[in-house]
Formats: sequence, structure tokens, C-alpha cells
Amino acid sequence: MKKLYTFALASAAIGWQTTTLAAAPVSDCDALTADIAADVMALPSSGAVIESAKLMPPSELKPANLPFGPLPPYMAVEPATPEYCQVVGAIQPVDAEAPEIRFQVNLPSDWNGSSLQFGGGGFNGVLITGLNLPPLALADSPSPLAQGFVTYGTDSGHQNKPDTPLQAFALNDEALENFAYASYKKVRDVAMHLINNYYGQEADKRYFVGLSEGGREGVTMAQRFPTGFDGIISGVPVINWVNLQTAGTRMGLALLENGWISPEKVQLVHDAVLNACDALDGLEDGVVSNYVACEKAFDVNTLACANNDDENCLNPGDIAVIKQLHNPSEIPFKVANGQQHYPGWGLSGEATAGTGPVGGWVAWQTGETAPELPPQPGNSRAWLYGSGAVQYFFAQDPDYDVTQFDPEALKERMKIVSELMDSTNPDLSEFSKHGGKLIVFENMADYAQSPYAGIEYVQAVKDTLGDEQTEQFLRLYVNPGTDHMGGGAPAAVNFLDALTSWVEHDNAPGNLVAAQQDNKAPFSITAERPLCQYPEYPHYVGGDEAKAESFECRKP
Repeated sequence: MKKLYTFALASAAIGWQTTTLAAAPVSDCDALTADIAADVMALPSSGAVIESAKLMPPSELKPANLPFGPLPPYMAVEPATPEYCQVVGAIQPVDAEAPEIRFQVNLPSDWNGSSLQFGGGGFNGVLITGLNLPPLALADSPSPLAQGFVTYGTDSGHQNKPDTPLQAFALNDEALENFAYASYKKVRDVAMHLINNYYGQEADKRYFVGLSEGGREGVTMAQRFPTGFDGIISGVPVINWVNLQTAGTRMGLALLENGWISPEKVQLVHDAVLNACDALDGLEDGVVSNYVACEKAFDVNTLACANNDDENCLNPGDIAVIKQLHNPSEIPFKVANGQQHYPGWGLSGEATAGTGPVGGWVAWQTGETAPELPPQPGNSRAWLYGSGAVQYFFAQDPDYDVTQFDPEALKERMKIVSELMDSTNPDLSEFSKHGGKLIVFENMADYAQSPYAGIEYVQAVKDTLGDEQTEQFLRLYVNPGTDHMGGGAPAAVNFLDALTSWVEHDNAPGNLVAAQQDNKAPFSITAERPLCQYPEYPHYVGGDEAKAESFECRKP
């Protein structure tokens, strides 16, 4: 049976109403085991092998079994699943030396007629099952699979291996192209083929959702394959990829040159930013919502030491590194779509805790320990990701000395990688003409990638297509005080509801409501804020500080 879900949002609480239509499978799950011919996919491959196809019984919601934490609530659970046909397989490469592309497709017995592709994260290399919640969803909301979507994901065409650098796959051209864009299209085509075989009809609507690298993948699909999806959610997307890796590498090199910034000094900056900026949004609550005004209110030079050995202040090297983080990172030539810089990071959330290994400066920019080469446990992710990208993507040499990184010397290769990896093409006219809808969200205390990269991209789309046309198909939301994965401030919102309502009923979303939840059952909501469209931010106007109606969206 086909289930169509509509959502009613009252404050941050969400309720589901169900309408039932006929759309039952027409074939058995175990009949989906036949190999898939290469011509099913629009991009080159050697076909696909189905390794298993089995009917899975319903399961109940349970805590996620993760080796790290704490994490935002949507990541801390394994959602309940309905009965579904689980298909696992691999797309075979053209180059015998290239890795295969692994995938999983989940076909619910009660289908709603639509499909949803999940994006990956980091450098991928891990199979995305499609069984989880979308990024920032409320922890107690039903998963897309439970709502009746066919869901699917991939490892992007390589598999992580112990004692092997995350980026080593990029030495193979086909593996790099698969990671850049090709695997997501190939797996999408395989999923559409399986849907047709299982239900006897095509998917009515096709959606994509991703965060970080997965956010880049979503924007990539809109740019490269504009008729492939009807709706895309792109969270904190790493779209200006080459310049991001360059900026991360330079941050690590700056720490090597000027001295490491300890977690204690990170806390010092965090406290000073709050002292200068917390009240600018009308409420002192530990969240800097008026991030624009904060740029003028905070001056890092006020933390300068009278001498260079005081842990309660910043020495000249510390200040030089921090200013580098806040200023744009420039390269001496243009890469894809005329990009030549990476925007600096903003203020707030420097010492964000509560999201374990994925929040604040320590996780992403400064590290628990000073950067080393090769990167060691405790080094920052910016150094781990950036130095590896320089070696394997740019220099194509695992022994390349990253301390000698010179973009000009690697110019031609960086341009090639940019054409593959950078999702900065502002011309989304074909996606718009197809009727596609795109929701982008940025977290303003994100130190994995600068939120201003997405903001700059949306402005470039407006400059290319005009404000009026862009308004017809694109929305940009900002979460103040929220880190890369959605911790640190109210951020939980069911973007998938907003997107499907827009695509299927032409209900263009306005300002939404974001919630903060406990990450254990019963997932109580502890605070709410309006989720404002950029450039507005939530300003406190009076009343219960934990309620969204006590705030209004204002321009800075």
C-alpha cells in the first residue's frame, strides 16, 4: 500500500497524518538477484552484481551502537524500520584496478511512490545503508524508510582499509571520478532499475539528502544531472572543495610555524566571544545568534599577552593563526567556476562540547595535539583531511612533503581536481526548469567547513539567475551557534517534510522551527528557536526562552 505523509508543525512538535493508496510490490524480493547490465547506468561501468536480496522484518527504534559520542540526537538512534526488501550489491568498474561501488537499496513493502538517496561524509569509503534519519531530523521522527520511501546509499566507490590513508583511493582515476560524482549517479540508476522491477512502476518523485560531503554530493547532482532529482537537501556542503583542503592544510602549517593552540586557549577565545557577543541577540543563553554584529563586537587582539608565556592570554603566534582562520584563504590562480579563495570562518562555538568528536576548533582546526606528519591521533581533522588531499589528490605522491606545499607548483593538477570535485557552478537553470527544489542549510559555528562557502554559493546563484527565479526553487537557512553535525544549539528540524511539501504541493517553505532534544528516549525538547532564512537571525523579544514564539527573525 502507498502511504502519503503530511506533517503539521506546531512549535517544534511534529505529527504525522497518513493517507493510503495502492502501490504494492508486484515481484518477490528474492527475484531481484539477477545481475544488472551496464547499459542500465548512464555512466560507464561493467554492470552490477546483486550479492543479496532478502525481505527484512520490522524492527523497533534503539540506541545507535557507535564507538564515539556523544552525538546529536538524530545520530544517536537506529530508527524503527518497516518490512522491506534489502538489496545489497556492487557496481563493477571499467578499470580492473579500480574499486567497485558498493550500494544498498531498501524497498518497503508499503511504498509511498518516492525514493530518497542518502549522501555520505568525509572521504566516504563506508557503505551508507539508507536506514538512518536524515541530517538534523528529530530523533523520535519516523525514518524515510518508515514513511514509505525507497532509500539507498553507496560507499562512493572505494572501501576504507585499516592502516591505509583515507585519501589513497584518489591515486586511481576511476575511483576519484566515482568519489567526485559518478558513483552517486550510477547507484541512482541502479536504484531506479530495482524500483521498476520490484513495484512495476517508476518512482514518482526522487529526492536526495546529505550533509557535509553528502551536502556537496546533493549540489553536485543538481549541477551535473539536473533532471535526476525533484528535491535536494544540502546541509553544510563542502562545495568549494579544493580551496577548503588548501585552507585546512595552511591552518596546520600555520600551527606548525606559530605554535599549537591548546584546548585551554580555545576555551579562552570561546569565553571572550560569548562575553562580547552573547547579548547581541537580546538574550544571554550561550548562543551567539547575531553572528554578523559579533564580527564587529569581538577583537581577538584584546586577548594579547603582555608576555608570551601566559596561558590566560594569546601570544603573537596564537593571534596570527586565529586571524588566518577568520580571513579568506587565497590561491594564486582560478580553479573551476572562477573560484580563487576560501572564505574565512566566523565566530562562536570555538569550544563547543556536547557533540563529542565533531564540534569546535579542537576537533576540526587546532586538535588535541599539535599537527604532525603523517597525521596522528589527536591531530585536527583539517590537517588530516587537507594534508592527505594535498598528497593523494594534488601531488599524487604519498611521500610528498606537505610542509613544502606550493599551490602554484601543483596548479594544473589542482585545476583538474577542481573540475571533478568542486560543486560551485552557479547556473542551476536546468534544475530549476525541471521543477527541482533545493534546500541548503548552514551551521554558523561549523569549523569543518566555513558556512560562508554555502552563503557565497547561493549569492552566486542569485547573481546568475536573478533573485526572482532563485526564489522559485532555492532556500537557504542558517543555524546560529550550531556546529558541523548539528550540536550546540537548537537545530533539529524535519527538512524532508518541508521539501516534499514544496515539491509535491507547491508549498514553498518560509521560516521554520528548530528544536534541541535530549539524545535519549523520550527525546524531550529542551529549547526551540526560529530557523530563519538567510540573512535573518532569531532575536529574543520576550517570553519563555525555550519557546520559538519568544523570538523573531530579524535582519542583522
